[in-house]
Amino acid sequence: MSVVDPPIAERHALWEDALALPSGAFLMSFGLFLLEQIGGVSGGLAGVAILGGYWTGVQFGLLFFVVNLPFYWLAVRRMGWTFTLKTLLTVTLVSAFTWVHGQYLDVSEIAPLYAAIFAGLAIGVGMIMIFRHGASAGGFGILAAYLQERRGIRAGYVQGALDIVVVSASLALVEPLILLFSVLGAVLLNLVLAINHRPGRYFG
Repeated sequence: MSVVDPPIAERHALWEDALALPSGAFLMSFGLFLLEQIGGVSGGLAGVAILGGYWTGVQFGLLFFVVNLPFYWLAVRRMGWTFTLKTLLTVTLVSAFTWVHGQYLDVSEIAPLYAAIFAGLAIGVGMIMIFRHGASAGGFGILAAYLQERRGIRAGYVQGALDIVVVSASLALVEPLILLFSVLGAVLLNLVLAINHRPGRYFG
């Protein structure tokens, strides 16, 4: 019985990347914007930037861009220049879009539970779009993408473990009920990644 070779992955065209990366960044940034508006927290470096904003008053977008800078060395070293440049573009867009949302949307009356659930789903879908087009959302996402690509460890599991650390660190800055909602959003986010972004299941 002969072994059938798996199909050869067809790479995304440049114009597809040019549409997908901003779209994924937009979804991610909207989820992060919602969490920030309800006083919640996310996992990963986005969570670090949100907590930093609560503590210092510095705008999230600026902090998110800055805290990602050290991780580009790992991206270049392990994943190559194409991945790194796409990730830099994505992080820059997420940082910019979070500011844009604030200029056009007033979500002061949104229910925190609804915001946290929607945020988790939006961030998760955005990250899948970004991952599948050869980039990451920066920071811990670089590590998660690297371990999935090179070691076969699901990105959702890696991201989930790191999220637990960040969310735990938020206990002193986030109201308990809002933190609980944020944890629910983080669980949904990582379920979206674990179920829909698995090694060998997606080609191209």
